[in-house]
Amino acid sequence: MRRRHILGSLLLAPLMTACFASSGGGDSSGDGKAGSRLRVALAFPPAENLSPYGADATILSRLGVTEGLTALDANGSAAPALAQSWRQVDDRTWLFTLREATFQDGSQVTPAAVAAALGHAAEAKPAPAALSGVTLTAKADGGSGVRVTTGAPDPVLPLRLSSPSLAVLSSKAYDGKDGADPVGTATGPFELTKVTGSTAATLDRYDDYWGGRAQASGVDVRFIADGTARAGALRTDEVDVAEAVPVAQAATLDKATRKETATTRTTSLLLNSASGPFKDAQLRAAARRSVDTSALAEGVYEGYADPGAGIYGPAVTWAEGKRRQPTGRAGAATPDGTRITLATYDNRPELPEVAQVLKQQLEKAGFRVTLQVREYSRLESDALEGKFDAFVLARNTLVDTGDPLAVLASDYTCDGGYNIAQLCDKNVDRAVAEAEGVAGTAERQDAAMTAEAAILGTDAVVPLVHQRIITGVADSVSGVLLDPYERTLLGTGTRR
Repeated sequence: MRRRHILGSLLLAPLMTACFASSGGGDSSGDGKAGSRLRVALAFPPAENLSPYGADATILSRLGVTEGLTALDANGSAAPALAQSWRQVDDRTWLFTLREATFQDGSQVTPAAVAAALGHAAEAKPAPAALSGVTLTAKADGGSGVRVTTGAPDPVLPLRLSSPSLAVLSSKAYDGKDGADPVGTATGPFELTKVTGSTAATLDRYDDYWGGRAQASGVDVRFIADGTARAGALRTDEVDVAEAVPVAQAATLDKATRKETATTRTTSLLLNSASGPFKDAQLRAAARRSVDTSALAEGVYEGYADPGAGIYGPAVTWAEGKRRQPTGRAGAATPDGTRITLATYDNRPELPEVAQVLKQQLEKAGFRVTLQVREYSRLESDALEGKFDAFVLARNTLVDTGDPLAVLASDYTCDGGYNIAQLCDKNVDRAVAEAEGVAGTAERQDAAMTAEAAILGTDAVVPLVHQRIITGVADSVSGVLLDPYERTLLGTGTRR
């Protein structure tokens, strides 16, 4: 089984231009305004029935519902969450000491419950991205300890366990069904009490939260895929917080309500390298050569993005100085009317416009392009099954684990669980595996950039832009948690 290592304490994650607040920041002991509830508009409806093991895990994390043993701090290092401390026992074993906490169903967060939750995650199919290529077992150790053992040495396991997809739920979450049900079974400051399909969700304050009582009494969530509608809901005081405000709508909001955050998100063109026209490396090269990234950054994103430089963008501050030229690229063929299907989703409002501009650029180069745009939850399974020739994806390169190598392993290796490009290249797999085996900070960064060069050399991915995200926050709201990893949004100090 391939090994994946993540350096947390050695600070492999980037130093960001802006830090984010801790979820425990501010006075969390008061009730806040009597009866005050937060009204939030999210861009992505649940795609997997709010399973914590897939893309929906970040929804739960951002809403303050779920937690893991660890969390990410502003510098990208592992920080205490349900585990208050940990130590490495040997090269494959770590001992985590739990804090006193309860699940939202009233049961105690015990070592046995935590071990069982991690066991369910390890057995999930498909595996959570944070565990792709990793074997993990957990067992209780005394009254407050959880012993976690990996199949291969993993010196930075604490950072892996910060992934939203490794949230700890009570035993009730796993009763009589596949997957896990987070309704009333998590540990965060807000309890998910009701989910209305893909349109809305209701959260109430969990008064016994270990980190202190939240200042908001609850959260009313609306899933609004249309970006213009999200911005409109904020302008008309229908919501207090609106995520992913479209660039085209930014000017319609008061300057004070526009919160711009530098993120590690890169928008890329992924080319299906396993089937269809782009199985031909020379046609992939032709597609890459046809793309003008500056036109996208300045035209579509109106300066709220930088032209694509690589898989890692400017927010990964060490990357640019270590970047290498792509290796092994094929020469470009003439498209000569080759038909391709290009797909993207409209939850991130700029993407359809990006795809439309790409369509024009590809057609100018000689391709004949059919464009498909759907809501993400209606598109994901087809994308992962390789049903499109090309796909425009906005991907946070550090969201799964906080480690820059994680996205390479999950998105671009033969066994990757989020490999929309369907890439399976022995040179890429070798470069990623070698990078995962490096422990020193600078050396691991160098190895990551070598792997990036190998991946870019296949032309299965064409980095387009590196985004800055706009969140709409009403003047009356304070304590919104805007972090570069896009894992947090609401915490104990968020109120209106």
